[in-house]
Amino acid sequence: MYTITTVNVLGSPMEVFVFRPKGPGPHPGLLLAQHIPMGHTGLENDPFTLTTAQRFADNGFVVAVPFIFHWWPKTDPMEKKREESRDDWIVADKQAAFALLKALPAVDHNNIGLVGHCWGGRVAWLAACHIPQLAAMATFYGGNVKKALGAGNVPPIELTRFIACPVIGFYGNNDTNPSPADVEDYRAALTAAGVSHELHQYDGAGHAFQNFPMPERYHQRSSDAAWLKVLAFLKDKLVLATLNQG
Repeated sequence: MYTITTVNVLGSPMEVFVFRPKGPGPHPGLLLAQHIPMGHTGLENDPFTLTTAQRFADNGFVVAVPFIFHWWPKTDPMEKKREESRDDWIVADKQAAFALLKALPAVDHNNIGLVGHCWGGRVAWLAACHIPQLAAMATFYGGNVKKALGAGNVPPIELTRFIACPVIGFYGNNDTNPSPADVEDYRAALTAAGVSHELHQYDGAGHAFQNFPMPERYHQRSSDAAWLKVLAFLKDKLVLATLNQG
C-alpha cells in the first residue's frame, strides 16, 4: 500500500509515506499535505489522508505524504501542535518532501504537483510560494491563509506573487474559515499576482466537505464534484505533460 521513508528536517526526523501506482513510470509526482484530525497520533491513524493518497496513486501519481507534525511527540495533543506550528518549519518540511519525491526514479521530476486539505490546504498555498518548481497546486478549504504562524513569518496570502504554477481551489459556501469573503480575497490575490487559477464554491457544503470519516461534515455531492475537477486538473497539468515528454 505504501512505504515509509524518514528524512531529516532541521535536525528532526520526519516520516514520509510514499504511495506508488502500477508500472515502472515515469509517473507524475504529487505531494499531499495532510489535515489535522483531532486525536490522531500519526499518519498511519489518519484514514482520510491515507485513502486520498491511495486514490491519487490509483490514478497514476507517485504520492508523498510528509508527517509535518514530527516536531512534537505523537502523543502530544493536536491543540498544542496547532498552536506551536511555525510557517518556516512547514516550508522546510515541504521542501524536504519535494526533494525526496523528485529524486525517486519512478517520478517525472519536471511534473510534480501539490494538494492539501483543510490545514493542508493552507500548507499547500504556503509551500507553493516557496517551491517554484511545482507544476500545479490544488487547495481544499484552506483557512488562515491571511494569517502568519510563528514570529517573523509572513501571511501566505502576502507571498502569492511567488506562486509559479496554476492553482485550483475548492470551498464550501457554508464554511466560516475560509468564509466566502475570504475566498474572494484569495481570488483577488491570485488575480493581482497574475497566477492562473480557478476557484470552485459549493452551496450546501461547509468546512472539510470531503472528509468522509466525519459524517457531520462530509457533503458527498460537493465532494464528488470536486474530486472529478481536481483529478481532471492534475491530469491536464501533470499526466499529459509527462506523456508528452515520453
